[in-house]
Amino acid sequence: MDINWQQIKDFLTYQIIEAKEKGDFHLDTWMLLLTIAGLIITSIVLRAVKKVFTRNMNHTDKLKFQSIFKFFNYVVYLIVILVILNSYSVNLTAILTASAAIFVGIGFALQDFFKDIIAGVTILIDKSLLVNDVVEMNGHVARVFEIKLRSTRAITRDDKVLIIPNHLFLSEIIYNFTQNHTKTREAVHVGVAYGSDVRKVEQLLIECASAEEAILKSPEPFVMFNNFGDSSLDFGLYFYIKDSFTDPRIKSNLRFAIDKAFRDHNITIPFPQRDVHFYQSNPIAVNKSNIEASNNDT
Repeated sequence: MDINWQQIKDFLTYQIIEAKEKGDFHLDTWMLLLTIAGLIITSIVLRAVKKVFTRNMNHTDKLKFQSIFKFFNYVVYLIVILVILNSYSVNLTAILTASAAIFVGIGFALQDFFKDIIAGVTILIDKSLLVNDVVEMNGHVARVFEIKLRSTRAITRDDKVLIIPNHLFLSEIIYNFTQNHTKTREAVHVGVAYGSDVRKVEQLLIECASAEEAILKSPEPFVMFNNFGDSSLDFGLYFYIKDSFTDPRIKSNLRFAIDKAFRDHNITIPFPQRDVHFYQSNPIAVNKSNIEASNNDT
């Protein structure tokens, strides 16, 4: 079978976009094929580089590297596209100059976006936030399950997804409950009536904490006599748990146990009381004074 080279040449030189004047941008089939091949080769090279860098990383570090590598991919593809356009004799200086005002406008519009990207890279590099960390922000407690370049996703205690723009981690105060380790100290506060046996109260609180399986045995739970309140003697039961994300359930179990223990031992949990006194003048004395005043007038 003879190869018709002329047909192949005609196919490769077919003008998809024709130049209006000599030297203007044009696009033929051969240029399109070279562009596609260049992007495919770039993709293969990037995958190989990613595989080389991540082959000895653990799963957590791989997730971080992938987020950073996505941003690196965008930069590489942009450079490749600019090189391809330059090889097609496209005047890049003219294009960039003409679009400078547009780029400035886009920069102002996307400044929060770029702040998110920079903050995301910072978080991933300095490890200030990790997957499975429990954080509190603006009164919301959530467990982080995904960290991306632009935003961090966490699930709250009521099973709702909290999406946090990464730049907030640089400008807001955020509590990370598990930055140093997974265990945290929690507390349940309770008041008892004046006249109660405070040592008995301490004993019962310790027993309730020791009976709760989710509370760590070491460090041991302890009780503090916090204050002489207006209507009660105020105590705090302090204990350590492994997973602070589930502490509302643990505290609820403790309160049930404390209420039962106090009822069994006749220890009263008081409620605030206010005494209101009403003073009323003697109506007979008032009437007598009015009569005497009228007689004097006559």
